Amino acid sequence: MKKLTLIVLSIVALFSSCKKEQHFEIVIKGGLVNTGEGAPSVNTDIGINADTISYIGDINVKNADKVIEANGLVVAPGFIDMHTHLDPIFKYPDAKSHVTQGVTLALGGPDGGDFWPFGTYLDSLSKQPLGMNVAFLVGHNEIRNQVMKMDNREPTAEELDKMKSMVEQAMKEGAFGISTGLKYLPGAFSKVDEVIELSKSASKYGGIYTSHLREEGLGLIEGVAEAIKIGEDAKIPIILTHHKVVGQPMWGSSVKTLAMVDSARAKGIDVMIDQYPYTASYTGISVLIPSWSRAGGQNKFIERTNDKKLKDSILKGIEFNLLNDRGGGDLERVQLASTPWDKTLTGKTLKYWAESEGMEPTIKNGAILVLKAQINGGGSAIYHIIDENDLQRILKYPFTMIGSDGRLSAPGSSWPHPRAYGSFPRVLGHYVRELKVIDLPTAIKKMTSMSADRLHLPKRGRLKVGNYADITIFNPKTIIDKATFLEPHQYSEGIEYVLVNGVITIDKGLFTENRGGKVLYGSAKK
Repeated sequence: MKKLTLIVLSIVALFSSCKKEQHFEIVIKGGLVNTGEGAPSVNTDIGINADTISYIGDINVKNADKVIEANGLVVAPGFIDMHTHLDPIFKYPDAKSHVTQGVTLALGGPDGGDFWPFGTYLDSLSKQPLGMNVAFLVGHNEIRNQVMKMDNREPTAEELDKMKSMVEQAMKEGAFGISTGLKYLPGAFSKVDEVIELSKSASKYGGIYTSHLREEGLGLIEGVAEAIKIGEDAKIPIILTHHKVVGQPMWGSSVKTLAMVDSARAKGIDVMIDQYPYTASYTGISVLIPSWSRAGGQNKFIERTNDKKLKDSILKGIEFNLLNDRGGGDLERVQLASTPWDKTLTGKTLKYWAESEGMEPTIKNGAILVLKAQINGGGSAIYHIIDENDLQRILKYPFTMIGSDGRLSAPGSSWPHPRAYGSFPRVLGHYVRELKVIDLPTAIKKMTSMSADRLHLPKRGRLKVGNYADITIFNPKTIIDKATFLEPHQYSEGIEYVLVNGVITIDKGLFTENRGGKVLYGSAKK
């Protein structure tokens, strides 16, 4: 028996020796390897061939074409962004604003989506030199707009069947699920039964459902309940996307929303969350305007503003939202981000705009200016209306993943929210190292394996032999976001290396011209 044991141990030793002595195209040497599953990091090496992790363990670097010295650095799976606005990707295929955060995979098409036909878009994108991997959801708002335009009504049976067919088509063409933006148009005009039926079409093909809730302010609790109902009735996994509590009247309500998620999970309903680490949101200025007033599109909206009674009603609705919702009760909390009709206002607050017009910065005058902005074609704004306590509570929640809600950006492109450049380093630098809200292994798990599991991508999100070599290497002592609300176009620091499918895209902190990104397709695509 003893002799047999020695023989087995000899065979194991020989196999291990062969592995570490084999040839590798890339070896990551001496790093603090974190597999992405929530356990502490281990000091070891990783060997890579082509796009795959070939070996994890002690490696003789003499057998490597390229050696990355990772002493003192954390070697983690590439970060996965669960909520990304990828619409500028044909303009910025290198995705530098994301890759420099350590992101190797981004999920696009959130908040109801913004393109159709689905498969044609993905086919065109697959021909681009992508800096990171991308995956997409099909958007409810886009599908509804294709079939019903901006009509404020329920679909006919024929229209509903058409929309269900479109969801199924997108799933077969590679969608990972369906997204809704029930706060936005035309999604705001839909009833819950419509969304359930369309979600069933995604569920049938193994998809997920991500929900920009119908309300995140005064109607937050009802919005969470609606999303849970959709998931339960459609039998589809749910993500409460960019989960937050908007407006001072509701601050603290994350206690209740997280309890609702716990209760749903206890009943067997598969609910998770994603979150960005900032106390401000970013969206169109139209979010302050009553949805009913914009039914039928911009021309119809302008017609209504020419009717005194309707205009007064619209202004009252805007005043209500400025007081109780994204306005935060203070015009200084609304920071204009995209003002194509007057670029001198970009980056300035609604209070500044009022005072520059010789107006008192009152809520009533703020409503007049918001209406003026929309009549001029609209724009976007940053809304400083989230409480830090809610943010930290949601971040600590065990089923919260990280999603930037950022749009691909480059210096000179409008005035983005700093999350576009800094979300992932901010979690690691500010909330892990500085504030110690969560520990490092937990943070990495929220950025990697949890997200990969939600997307049913078993070969990504973990450092494991046989998995794709999507790897982010960072300095835990220096990683931090640099982008701010006043100077948003600043790349993060502390990301030393990024490999995308085995291609070194960031090398010694420098963004290279190497491109390894791919379009990823959901499992229903044959």
